[in-house]
Amino acid sequence: MNEQNPYAVQSQPDYGVAALAERAERVAFIQRTYLHLGLAVICFVVLEGILLTLYPPAAFLQQFGPLMGRWGWLVVLGAFMVVSWVARGWAESSTSRGLQYAGLMLYVVAEALIFMPLMAYATLVDPSIPMNAGLITAVVFGGLTAFVFLTGSDFSGLGKYLWIGGLVALGIIVASIVVPGGLGLGMWFSAALVLLAAGYILYDTSNVLHHYRTDQHVAASLALFASVALMLWYVMQILISLQRD
Repeated sequence: MNEQNPYAVQSQPDYGVAALAERAERVAFIQRTYLHLGLAVICFVVLEGILLTLYPPAAFLQQFGPLMGRWGWLVVLGAFMVVSWVARGWAESSTSRGLQYAGLMLYVVAEALIFMPLMAYATLVDPSIPMNAGLITAVVFGGLTAFVFLTGSDFSGLGKYLWIGGLVALGIIVASIVVPGGLGLGMWFSAALVLLAAGYILYDTSNVLHHYRTDQHVAASLALFASVALMLWYVMQILISLQRD
Protein backbone atom coordinates (compact mmCIF):
# COMPACT_ATOMS: atom_id res chain seq x y z
CA MET A 1 0.00 0.00 0.00
CA ASN A 2 1.35 3.41 -0.98
CA GLU A 3 1.37 5.56 2.16
CA GLN A 4 2.87 8.64 0.46
CA ASN A 5 0.89 11.80 1.19
CA PRO A 6 -0.66 12.87 -2.14
CA TYR A 7 -0.96 16.45 -0.87
CA ALA A 8 2.68 16.82 0.19
CA VAL A 9 4.56 19.73 -1.35
CA GLN A 10 7.38 18.57 -3.61
CA SER A 11 10.70 19.48 -2.02
CA GLN A 12 13.78 20.85 -3.74
CA PRO A 13 16.43 18.37 -4.94
CA ASP A 14 18.38 16.88 -2.06
CA TYR A 15 21.95 17.92 -2.73
CA GLY A 16 24.38 15.90 -0.64
CA VAL A 17 28.06 16.45 -0.02
CA ALA A 18 30.24 15.59 -2.98
CA ALA A 19 32.07 12.83 -1.12
CA LEU A 20 28.82 10.87 -0.68
CA ALA A 21 27.28 11.66 -4.06
CA GLU A 22 27.04 9.29 -7.01
CA ARG A 23 30.20 9.25 -9.10
CA ALA A 24 28.61 11.00 -12.08
CA GLU A 25 27.15 13.72 -9.88
CA ARG A 26 30.44 14.21 -8.08
CA VAL A 27 32.40 14.45 -11.32
CA ALA A 28 29.89 16.95 -12.70
CA PHE A 29 30.22 19.08 -9.56
CA ILE A 30 34.02 19.11 -9.77
CA GLN A 31 33.88 20.01 -13.46
CA ARG A 32 31.47 22.88 -12.78
CA THR A 33 33.66 24.14 -9.94
CA TYR A 34 36.84 24.31 -11.98
CA LEU A 35 35.02 25.66 -15.03
CA HIS A 36 33.75 28.53 -12.91
CA LEU A 37 37.23 29.02 -11.44
CA GLY A 38 38.67 29.22 -14.95
CA LEU A 39 36.01 31.73 -16.02
CA ALA A 40 36.69 33.81 -12.90
CA VAL A 41 40.41 33.89 -13.72
CA ILE A 42 39.68 34.89 -17.32
CA CYS A 43 37.35 37.68 -16.17
CA PHE A 44 40.03 38.88 -13.75
CA VAL A 45 42.68 38.98 -16.49
CA VAL A 46 40.32 40.79 -18.89
CA LEU A 47 39.32 43.35 -16.27
CA GLU A 48 42.95 43.94 -15.31
CA GLY A 49 43.83 44.39 -18.97
CA ILE A 50 41.02 46.91 -19.43
CA LEU A 51 42.09 48.85 -16.34
CA LEU A 52 45.73 48.95 -17.44
CA THR A 53 44.62 50.13 -20.89
CA LEU A 54 42.41 52.88 -19.49
CA TYR A 55 45.04 53.86 -16.92
CA PRO A 56 48.60 53.17 -18.14
CA PRO A 57 50.84 52.26 -15.18
CA ALA A 58 52.83 55.49 -15.01
CA ALA A 59 49.73 57.66 -15.36
CA PHE A 60 47.80 55.58 -12.83
CA LEU A 61 50.49 55.81 -10.16
CA GLN A 62 50.95 59.52 -10.79
CA GLN A 63 47.21 60.19 -10.52
CA PHE A 64 46.25 57.82 -7.72
CA GLY A 65 49.56 57.30 -5.95
CA PRO A 66 49.08 60.25 -3.57
CA LEU A 67 45.71 58.79 -2.54
CA MET A 68 47.28 55.44 -1.65
CA GLY A 69 49.14 56.62 1.41
CA ARG A 70 49.05 54.80 4.73
CA TRP A 71 45.47 55.69 5.63
CA GLY A 72 44.18 55.52 2.08
CA TRP A 73 45.45 51.96 1.72
CA LEU A 74 43.94 51.05 5.09
CA VAL A 75 40.54 52.29 3.87
CA VAL A 76 40.93 50.27 0.66
CA LEU A 77 41.84 47.16 2.63
CA GLY A 78 38.85 47.61 4.93
CA ALA A 79 36.49 48.13 2.01
CA PHE A 80 37.86 45.04 0.28
CA MET A 81 37.28 42.94 3.39
CA VAL A 82 33.66 44.12 3.62
CA VAL A 83 33.06 43.45 -0.08
CA SER A 84 34.67 40.01 0.25
CA TRP A 85 32.38 39.16 3.16
CA VAL A 86 29.32 40.24 1.18
CA ALA A 87 30.46 38.38 -1.95
CA ARG A 88 31.08 35.14 -0.06
CA GLY A 89 27.68 35.41 1.60
CA TRP A 90 25.99 35.82 -1.76
CA ALA A 91 27.99 32.99 -3.34
CA GLU A 92 26.92 30.65 -0.54
CA SER A 93 23.23 31.51 -0.95
CA SER A 94 21.05 28.40 -0.98
CA THR A 95 18.00 30.17 -2.41
CA SER A 96 19.17 32.13 -5.44
CA ARG A 97 21.53 30.98 -8.18
CA GLY A 98 21.60 34.52 -9.55
CA LEU A 99 22.79 35.83 -6.19
CA GLN A 100 25.56 33.22 -6.17
CA TYR A 101 26.85 34.43 -9.53
CA ALA A 102 26.54 38.05 -8.42
CA GLY A 103 28.73 37.22 -5.42
CA LEU A 104 31.38 35.58 -7.58
CA MET A 105 31.42 38.47 -10.04
CA LEU A 106 31.54 41.04 -7.25
CA TYR A 107 34.56 39.31 -5.76
CA VAL A 108 36.36 39.12 -9.11
CA VAL A 109 35.79 42.84 -9.72
CA ALA A 110 37.00 43.68 -6.20
CA GLU A 111 40.18 41.64 -6.73
CA ALA A 112 40.82 43.33 -10.08
CA LEU A 113 40.52 46.76 -8.47
CA ILE A 114 42.71 46.04 -5.46
CA PHE A 115 45.35 44.43 -7.71
CA MET A 116 45.56 47.51 -9.93
CA PRO A 117 48.21 49.45 -7.95
CA LEU A 118 50.42 46.36 -7.61
CA MET A 119 50.01 45.47 -11.29
CA ALA A 120 50.86 49.02 -12.34
CA TYR A 121 53.97 49.14 -10.17
CA ALA A 122 55.11 45.64 -11.18
CA THR A 123 54.73 46.54 -14.85
CA LEU A 124 56.93 49.60 -14.39
CA VAL A 125 59.58 47.57 -12.55
CA ASP A 126 59.55 44.81 -15.19
CA PRO A 127 56.70 44.22 -17.67
CA SER A 128 57.29 40.45 -17.46
CA ILE A 129 56.55 40.23 -13.72
CA PRO A 130 52.74 39.81 -13.96
CA MET A 131 53.06 37.05 -16.57
CA ASN A 132 55.83 35.25 -14.69
CA ALA A 133 53.91 35.50 -11.42
CA GLY A 134 50.83 34.11 -13.12
CA LEU A 135 52.78 31.15 -14.52
CA ILE A 136 54.40 30.38 -11.16
CA THR A 137 51.05 30.57 -9.41
CA ALA A 138 49.42 28.33 -12.02
CA VAL A 139 52.16 25.69 -11.70
CA VAL A 140 52.02 25.66 -7.90
CA PHE A 141 48.22 25.58 -7.92
CA GLY A 142 48.24 22.72 -10.42
CA GLY A 143 50.73 20.74 -8.34
CA LEU A 144 48.81 21.22 -5.09
CA THR A 145 45.53 20.35 -6.79
CA ALA A 146 46.99 17.19 -8.31
CA PHE A 147 48.37 16.16 -4.92
CA VAL A 148 44.96 16.43 -3.26
CA PHE A 149 43.17 14.65 -6.09
CA LEU A 150 45.69 11.83 -6.34
CA THR A 151 45.93 11.20 -2.60
CA GLY A 152 42.32 11.99 -1.73
CA SER A 153 43.59 13.65 1.45
CA ASP A 154 41.22 15.68 3.60
CA PHE A 155 42.88 18.89 4.78
CA SER A 156 39.82 20.32 6.51
CA GLY A 157 41.74 20.08 9.79
CA LEU A 158 43.95 22.91 8.57
CA GLY A 159 41.04 25.32 8.76
CA LYS A 160 41.60 26.65 12.27
CA TYR A 161 45.35 27.00 11.75
CA LEU A 162 44.86 28.84 8.47
CA TRP A 163 42.35 31.13 10.16
CA ILE A 164 44.85 31.94 12.92
CA GLY A 165 47.64 32.43 10.38
CA GLY A 166 45.47 34.72 8.30
CA LEU A 167 44.50 36.74 11.36
CA VAL A 168 48.15 37.14 12.40
CA ALA A 169 49.13 38.15 8.86
CA LEU A 170 46.30 40.70 8.73
CA GLY A 171 47.41 42.14 12.06
CA ILE A 172 50.98 42.51 10.79
CA ILE A 173 49.78 44.16 7.59
CA VAL A 174 47.58 46.64 9.46
CA ALA A 175 50.42 47.38 11.88
CA SER A 176 52.78 48.01 8.97
CA ILE A 177 50.29 50.56 7.63
CA VAL A 178 49.46 52.46 10.82
CA VAL A 179 52.90 52.46 12.48
CA PRO A 180 54.85 55.56 11.41
CA GLY A 181 57.60 54.53 9.05
CA GLY A 182 56.04 51.10 8.59
CA LEU A 183 57.40 47.76 9.68
CA GLY A 184 59.20 47.15 6.41
CA LEU A 185 57.51 43.91 5.38
CA GLY A 186 60.01 42.17 3.16
CA MET A 187 60.52 39.08 1.06
CA TRP A 188 60.33 36.69 4.01
CA PHE A 189 56.87 37.92 4.90
CA SER A 190 55.81 37.49 1.26
CA ALA A 191 57.25 33.96 1.26
CA ALA A 192 55.32 33.15 4.43
CA LEU A 193 52.10 34.40 2.83
CA VAL A 194 52.76 32.28 -0.27
CA LEU A 195 52.97 29.27 2.06
CA LEU A 196 49.74 30.39 3.74
CA ALA A 197 48.06 30.64 0.33
CA ALA A 198 49.33 27.13 -0.49
CA GLY A 199 47.70 25.90 2.70
CA TYR A 200 44.44 27.53 1.68
CA ILE A 201 44.61 25.87 -1.74
CA LEU A 202 45.07 22.45 -0.10
CA TYR A 203 42.21 23.22 2.29
CA ASP A 204 39.82 24.50 -0.39
CA THR A 205 40.63 21.69 -2.82
CA SER A 206 40.01 19.03 -0.20
CA ASN A 207 36.72 20.75 0.64
CA VAL A 208 35.73 20.41 -3.01
CA LEU A 209 36.35 16.67 -2.79
CA HIS A 210 34.92 16.03 0.66
CA HIS A 211 32.74 18.77 2.14
CA TYR A 212 30.98 21.01 -0.37
CA ARG A 213 27.49 20.04 -1.48
CA THR A 214 27.14 19.29 -5.16
CA ASP A 215 25.11 22.48 -5.68
CA GLN A 216 27.85 24.71 -4.21
CA HIS A 217 30.13 24.95 -7.24
CA VAL A 218 29.93 28.77 -7.29
CA ALA A 219 30.95 29.10 -3.63
CA ALA A 220 33.70 26.50 -4.12
CA SER A 221 35.10 28.31 -7.15
CA LEU A 222 35.10 31.62 -5.26
CA ALA A 223 37.07 30.07 -2.39
CA LEU A 224 39.63 28.64 -4.81
CA PHE A 225 39.87 31.92 -6.71
CA ALA A 226 40.50 33.82 -3.46
CA SER A 227 43.36 31.47 -2.58
CA VAL A 228 44.86 31.74 -6.07
CA ALA A 229 44.64 35.55 -5.93
CA LEU A 230 46.36 35.59 -2.53
CA MET A 231 49.23 33.49 -3.86
CA LEU A 232 49.52 35.60 -7.03
CA TRP A 233 49.72 38.80 -4.97
CA TYR A 234 52.66 37.62 -2.89
CA VAL A 235 54.47 35.86 -5.73
CA MET A 236 54.39 39.23 -7.50
CA GLN A 237 55.76 40.88 -4.36
CA ILE A 238 58.65 38.41 -4.29
CA LEU A 239 59.46 38.94 -7.98
CA ILE A 240 59.38 42.71 -7.50
CA SER A 241 61.77 42.42 -4.55
CA LEU A 242 64.14 40.19 -6.52
CA GLN A 243 64.10 42.59 -9.46
CA ARG A 244 64.86 45.59 -7.25
CA ASP A 245 67.71 43.76 -5.53
